[in-house]
Amino acid sequence: MQPRSTRTGRLTFAIVVIAAGTVLAGCQRSEYARTDTTASGEVARRDSMADTSRAAAATPTTNATTDGWTDAQILAYAGAANNAEIAQGRLAEKKATNPAVKSFARQMVTDHEAMMREGKSFASSNNITPDTTRSDVTGLTKDANDALTDLTNKAAGKDWDDDYMDKQIDEHKAVLDKLQDFEKTTTNTKLKDMLNKAVGKVQSHLTKAQDIKDNKLKM
Repeated sequence: MQPRSTRTGRLTFAIVVIAAGTVLAGCQRSEYARTDTTASGEVARRDSMADTSRAAAATPTTNATTDGWTDAQILAYAGAANNAEIAQGRLAEKKATNPAVKSFARQMVTDHEAMMREGKSFASSNNITPDTTRSDVTGLTKDANDALTDLTNKAAGKDWDDDYMDKQIDEHKAVLDKLQDFEKTTTNTKLKDMLNKAVGKVQSHLTKAQDIKDNKLKM
């Protein structure tokens, strides 16, 4: 039979060993928990960043002016203006009686047909479908159709020539203001270059129309 002191010592040692093991296991579980939490947080962070990137990639980018005009709407407005000048010019080639007015009408058809082709080419090469739904565009088209109807129904003569040139001056002023605004505010550099050319052309038309009105029609 072993002495009491020996048995007591062994029992104490066993208790100490078990306690140490329990503490060590607890520490390991705690460390695993911290590691697992950190890993989960990193995965969640990466998933969140991936979702943000996917959302950004899925959001379409649209060039627009500061007052809300998109490239598609600008091209639609320019197209409507060109159509109006071509239609009125063709009519004036037939009905105008003043040689200067008739010559001006021919120039309008030639120049605006060229501008129309350039606009269509730009839209095609940049995958843009002109958007004609904006009220400014539909309003321009309606006003142009009304003007064409008025000129069609009006009898040819000096009054007709006067009326045509008055319309040309008013229309070119309105379109020039719009094109200048588009040129200043668009973020599309290629479109800005095309608008710059259009502004110069429309300004020259306005200057010539005003000269005909002030000088040629008073003869």
